[in-house]
Parts: sequence; structure tokens; C-alpha cells
Amino acid sequence: MIDTNVFVDACLGRVRCQQVIEMCFTDRLTPLMGTALFLEFESVLSRDFVDRKSRLSVQERNELLDVFLSRCLWTPIYFGWRPNLPDEADNHLIELAVAGHAQRIVTSNISDVGQGEMRFEQFAVCTPEQLMQEFQP
Repeated sequence: MIDTNVFVDACLGRVRCQQVIEMCFTDRLTPLMGTALFLEFESVLSRDFVDRKSRLSVQERNELLDVFLSRCLWTPIYFGWRPNLPDEADNHLIELAVAGHAQRIVTSNISDVGQGEMRFEQFAVCTPEQLMQEFQP
């Protein structure tokens, strides 16, 4: 599963994040997508700081998002776990990972996403850099 910050950082030119997104396009990773995550992607991508800092135009970001979404596995969430992460807005990531049987959550915000009161051993939380190390020969 790919957190919003990884996709945004890819748009901003962060190499490891670009490599993670590229892995989704080449079927090395199958990202999960749910309603809350989709709405977060749309919201964050439309913020002024993304416009100012992105090396991609609005149209290019929208096209990249469309291609990314075509590679995602849409995953409905039927049960709300609420693991009580430090940032309440991140709880949906855990719920999506559980519902979609994710192996990992890839995020640049590892300190918040990995710190819930509930523990889920079925997936790991890792940074783009950690993921790329895992996939290097």
C-alpha cells in the first residue's frame, strides 16, 4: 500500500518515491486504494505547495494519478479498526491495509503510521528507502 506522501513526493522529484511508483506501473507492487485514501490523494495533490514545488504540471499530475489508480486494487473497508495513531487522519491507512491484506505500508511518515495502540503483525510499515533496499538484488 502506498501512502499519499509517497505519491506527492514522487511528483516533487524525490527519486526513491519515484522508484516506488514506477514499481507499481511495472507490476512489481500492487497498491491498494480505498475511498478515504483516494479522497486524500485528490485533496493533497490540489494544494498550493504541490503546485509550487512539483516538477509536473497539474495536467501531468492528474494523468499520473489516473495511471496509478488504474494499477490499484480497489479495496472496500467493512470494519473500522481505529488503531489510534498519533494523527487520527492516518487511521484509514491501517484499516485499508488490514482489509486488503497488505504486506506493507510504504510511507515517509513512518513515525506516526507505525505508532498505533493496536499492533498488526500481518504487514510492515516502511519508508520508500527501506522498500527499495528490500527489492535490490
